[in-house]
Amino acid sequence: MKSLQVEDSRSHNDGSPKVSDKTIVIPNKLTAIADSFKGEHSWFIAPQIPTDFSVQVQETTYNVHKYPLISKCGYIGRLEIQPFISNSGNALKLENFPGGSETFETVLKFCYGLPVDFSPDNIAALRCASEFLEMTEELEDGNLISKTEAFLTFVVLSSWKDTITVLKSCENLSPWAENLQIVRRCCDSVAWKASKDDTGEDAAPNQESWWFNDVATFRIDHFMRIISAIRAKGTRPEIIGKCIMEYAKKWLPGMDVEIEGLRGYGHEKYNLEFSIFSGKKKESSGHSKDQKTIIETLISIIPHQPDAVSCKFMLQMLKMAMMYSVSPALTTELEKRVSMVLEDAEVSHLLIPRYQNGDQGKTVIMTSSSEECTMLDIDVVQRIVEYFLMHEQQQMQQQQKTRKFNVSRLLDNYLAEIARDPNLSITKFQVFAELLPESSRSYDDGLYRAIDTYLKTHPALSEHDRKRLCKIMNCEKLSLDACLHAAQNERLPLRTVVQVLFSEQVKMRTAMQEKEPAQSGIQSEQEGNQTSATMDIKALKAELENVKSKMVDLQNDYFELQQEYEKLSSKPKNSTGWTLHWRKIKNSLHTKPAGVEIGDRQDIPKSPNNILRILNPRRRLSMS
Repeated sequence: MKSLQVEDSRSHNDGSPKVSDKTIVIPNKLTAIADSFKGEHSWFIAPQIPTDFSVQVQETTYNVHKYPLISKCGYIGRLEIQPFISNSGNALKLENFPGGSETFETVLKFCYGLPVDFSPDNIAALRCASEFLEMTEELEDGNLISKTEAFLTFVVLSSWKDTITVLKSCENLSPWAENLQIVRRCCDSVAWKASKDDTGEDAAPNQESWWFNDVATFRIDHFMRIISAIRAKGTRPEIIGKCIMEYAKKWLPGMDVEIEGLRGYGHEKYNLEFSIFSGKKKESSGHSKDQKTIIETLISIIPHQPDAVSCKFMLQMLKMAMMYSVSPALTTELEKRVSMVLEDAEVSHLLIPRYQNGDQGKTVIMTSSSEECTMLDIDVVQRIVEYFLMHEQQQMQQQQKTRKFNVSRLLDNYLAEIARDPNLSITKFQVFAELLPESSRSYDDGLYRAIDTYLKTHPALSEHDRKRLCKIMNCEKLSLDACLHAAQNERLPLRTVVQVLFSEQVKMRTAMQEKEPAQSGIQSEQEGNQTSATMDIKALKAELENVKSKMVDLQNDYFELQQEYEKLSSKPKNSTGWTLHWRKIKNSLHTKPAGVEIGDRQDIPKSPNNILRILNPRRRLSMS
């Protein structure tokens, strides 16, 4: 029979070592159930052959037989020949043994020929332990290195679930898991399985994100390795960005805390809200170093494409970066990234509290009432706007106008929020309000609202400061509603009210002048039409008068001829010649145009055209 005994190195209260004994008898063939060798702090076999070797792993000492270990473990074989181990009887201490005592017990089972079950939970630790003990094929065929490597390659890496389990177990096996390329191979396997389902833009959301939750469980260094591998596989940036946002949501719970500003709460409640937030920060200060590492890593791996992550997420990350005092280079990089998508931001996203470095590297929220210590960090927003303006100089003109209009509305609303801060100086307010050029605002209503809010929050301003503040806005760009409000606003200087009224009067006069040319044009067109119609009527009247005069002349000629005929008819002589001559004249007077039958005189229409035909010189008979 063979024996194996394990002693617990922990002592009793009197200082003597405590040994937990359990005796189990097994056959010479060393086939037994592995679970029967497990004790709470001891592991042994009833001896027929005494144990001759001791190994200490962590707090547990194993009394074992030398030959089974030396025959399969090259590391123990090299150390056993040293005199202080072989002769002094001291236990061999295995410092920093991968997997600890639990893994070493499994290795002992393998060395004694007992059955060992490989699983995704223990395979990484066994692979690292076998490498630590140098259990190579040179000592024995089918040694532990080759068996664990085969199981890892052909069983684990072909399964998504098993790969996730093994990679998770590698977090406690550094640096052995890194040096043996277990982490790299698992990350490549995860990246390949995740990227092959990235079927393009038409993929369903659940088809894109099925692997996010599993990947978000890893430690930050392994997560970074996976993201790098996924990016190398050609996965779309927006998919990577969604995965990063899911990871941040899980590991940075403080990101969801939003400061709503002073709207409707008052200054005292605002300080209370800041105090509560600061208390949460102090409770988590024990993990501040890990949080800072996570924030810095996530900022460094965010894809550079503008649509990869939302503007809200980057501003949340910026808030966390300010809270944990990450490196200035990463903070500046994040501010530049935010400036590229600033038009997508909301006012609540820009409300970043002001922090300062406290004792022992902690970060606390500023709630001081000094003039320079505002409750919101206005400087970081000012830097973002400056980066935005620098970036806009490189864009096309048409895009510039649209983006600047959106950003101007955003900043006017932000100004109205920070104007409620009683610690905000008039110089800081003026500098921030003048960041954007005047052409970027189509209307100054938002700027007027911010100025009015500042005047309401700071009632002790002098007349000079009020005038200085009101010079920021252009009274000509105020809408009618804003002008009506400004005209009745007692907080504004009198000169500003006069300017508002004057500008409104000028706009009304300009509008009236623009309407007059249009009305005069219509009037002139109508007059032209009336003149042409009048001229046509006058021409027709003149022609009709002309026809009437000719008709009168014709009637007079006819009467004269008739009288002459009556005189001649009274004489009997030469009546035949005069009669013939008179009939010709009469027929000529009653002659119609060609194609018209001759009838009575009353049947002839007396229209001007027919009269003109009658008076045609070619149809009139000469009276000579």
